[in-house]
Amino acid sequence: MDKANLDIVIKNAIEYAKAYENTGMVASYIPELKNADKNALGVCIAANNKKIYKAGDCETLFTMQSISKVVSLILALQTVGKEKVFSKVWVEPTGDAFNSLVRLETHTHIPLNPMINAGAIAVAGVIDAEFPFSRFLAFMRRLCGREDICLNERVYLSEKASGMKNRAIAYMLASEGVLERDVEQTLDFYFKMCSVNVTAVDLARIGSILANDGVDIFTGERLIESEYALIAKTLMVTCGMYDGSGEFAIKVGIPAKSGVGGGIMCCVEDNFGIAVYGPSLDAKGNSVWGLKVLEYLSKELKLHYFAGSKIREYI
Repeated sequence: MDKANLDIVIKNAIEYAKAYENTGMVASYIPELKNADKNALGVCIAANNKKIYKAGDCETLFTMQSISKVVSLILALQTVGKEKVFSKVWVEPTGDAFNSLVRLETHTHIPLNPMINAGAIAVAGVIDAEFPFSRFLAFMRRLCGREDICLNERVYLSEKASGMKNRAIAYMLASEGVLERDVEQTLDFYFKMCSVNVTAVDLARIGSILANDGVDIFTGERLIESEYALIAKTLMVTCGMYDGSGEFAIKVGIPAKSGVGGGIMCCVEDNFGIAVYGPSLDAKGNSVWGLKVLEYLSKELKLHYFAGSKIREYI
């Protein structure tokens, strides 16, 4: 393949995705999320040449939702260490929906991984900070390289009012001794971290940091310890796309984490971060058109883990 122009490639990716019927629906179980534009689609790549490539609705604000679980896991690892974190949550895929309680009742009271709601609530409960959300928000601002990252108050209040299943999960975890801190305070932090506003550009920058072993290539600053970046990326591979993680690993083959706000954050080792925004979701909670964009990029740029490509030639 000749040296590619990423501006052209990502525009072509959007055209490719939009050629498919939009069969998804915006999330509605959190009432405020139903206001998203079903036909929005944006893509951004933050590359190691310190350039940002973007197309479509990549500057549109949306809430992180489950993508925040990657950041909270890293924050927990950096504040209390592996031993404490993984005494409260394991690292195995579930094959169940992201908000399922089934395994907690029938398999183990310890959540199987940090990328499902139960695991993320357990992780939120161990972060060592007097004000966990303030610590989380400050970390997000450093990762995204902008100080105006903030909470979407309307989505937060909507999540808090409608999050009965998450509340049930949290109290179940507390009853089993997994959640040691105040349940309502932990839930409040969880709802808030899911309700932080970002753009695809922000998520591409975080993906770039993960792709570069925890170092921000735009500033040269190490923001994530190497070991913790590796843990996060591995869990993104095995569990990051809910119960669609296996199919995504075959079709796209890069670490990724999705959220029901419509975002997907990815990283390509030693090369770049990718993020897409498309709030129309499939039955598993992943962006319908976002998946098509990533399938196109993976094939066009040979991004799959086992493709044997030399991606640097393309940027």
